[in-house]
Amino acid sequence: MTLLDKEPVKRVMGKLKEFDAKLEVMVLNSSAKTASEAASSLGCEVGAIIKSLLFKTENTFTLCLISGDKKASLNKIKSKLNIKDVSMASADEVKKITGYTIGGVSPIGHLSQIAVLIDNSFERFNDLFAAAGHPNCVFKISLKDLKNITNGEIHEITE
Repeated sequence: MTLLDKEPVKRVMGKLKEFDAKLEVMVLNSSAKTASEAASSLGCEVGAIIKSLLFKTENTFTLCLISGDKKASLNKIKSKLNIKDVSMASADEVKKITGYTIGGVSPIGHLSQIAVLIDNSFERFNDLFAAAGHPNCVFKISLKDLKNITNGEIHEITE
C-alpha cells in the first residue's frame, strides 16, 4: 500500500479532482510535517507553505491557513470573527473535526464543515503548497484556487 492509498490522502485527492482535474497530490521522500521541512523538501520559500491551524472559537471551530513564515495572531482572528475567545484546538479535536492528524492537516476534505480564514500574506507567491492528509503528501495550488476550493476568506490574520 502506498501513501496515496491512505484514506485521508484519498479524501484530499477526491476534493482536488472534483475542483480541477489538473491538481494532484505529490508524495515526498522526506517529511513535510513542519513548514521548514516542507520547504526544504520542495525547494521553495517557507512562506509558500500553507500551515492549516484549527482554532476553537466560542461555539465552533475555524481553520486558519497561515503562511509558513508567519505566526497566527489570536487578536486579529478574534477581531475578524467578532468573538472574545479563541484558542488552538487539541490534537484530538483536530483529528475529530478535520479527519487528519497534526502534521498532515489539509485545507480541504474535512469530516466537518469548517469556516476558513486565509492569511493575506500568501499574495506574495504564485504557487502555494499544502498538506494532503499525510506528512509526506502535499499539493500545489494558487491562492485564487485555494480561496475557491476552501470557500475561505482572505484577511490579515498574522502577526
